[in-house]
Amino acid sequence: MNLVIQGGDIATPDLKQLAKIAGASAIEAITPTAFRLRNAAPSPQLAPYCENARLDYAFVPAERRLLDIRLAVMDMDSTLITIECIDEIADLQGLKPQVAAITAAAMRGELDYPQSLRQRVALLKGLDAGALQRVYDERLRLSPGAEAMLAKFKKLGIKTLLVSGGFTYFTGRLKDRLKLDYTRSNVLEIADGKLTGGVIGDIVDAGVKRAALLQARDELGLSRDQIIALGDGANDLQFMAEAGVSIAYHAKPVVRAQATYALNFVGLDGVLNLFN
Repeated sequence: MNLVIQGGDIATPDLKQLAKIAGASAIEAITPTAFRLRNAAPSPQLAPYCENARLDYAFVPAERRLLDIRLAVMDMDSTLITIECIDEIADLQGLKPQVAAITAAAMRGELDYPQSLRQRVALLKGLDAGALQRVYDERLRLSPGAEAMLAKFKKLGIKTLLVSGGFTYFTGRLKDRLKLDYTRSNVLEIADGKLTGGVIGDIVDAGVKRAALLQARDELGLSRDQIIALGDGANDLQFMAEAGVSIAYHAKPVVRAQATYALNFVGLDGVLNLFN
């Protein structure tokens, strides 16, 4: 196994100490902010050391290659982008604290997701639909490293699927902008230029996200090992479990505990360094 260490600023003494802790045979630079420690072994000292130094670490099989991945499935809110869209929409209604509290509880797995989404959307009733464009233009930002990650996927012919408990208004625009292959998300009901407080059709919850991954997998004729999945909340766990490699990105503890890897400090381009 190789130990991949990533961080914003990795001090040489930290690298040498981590190599010693893991019994690594060599230290190789992947990028200026990512290093591969060859032939490393787990140690109980590793996690606390990296946490204290604000470094991400991952044990990666030497044979794991990005060239073998054919599908990347990712969540949108707080994963591909930095915001929770519904919280920012609510902010334009002066209701962000109420909506954000429900969002946070749902992401921790404390609330039934469909019920929590209907509660939040109901609070938006009467809001001018132009608020959606304002959120997209003024507040929606890609997570650091997102464009570099997606560019590499595209170069290697890896298909991309964006699955979201958010809304088609945003996933559709991101699909066009980022040249994503597939998206699946909720449809906000709009009447007379205003949000009705309802959602059209079935809610995209954990089960629907998983089903979207399985559909894309089967259409492309892929195996589990050819898929990577990225998410941050409890409602991402079902689709992440269907991937050969799952990555918790700046995620809730429940997600970090079940994912193959966790990126807590670096951007999405850190995903690329997890493969040889």
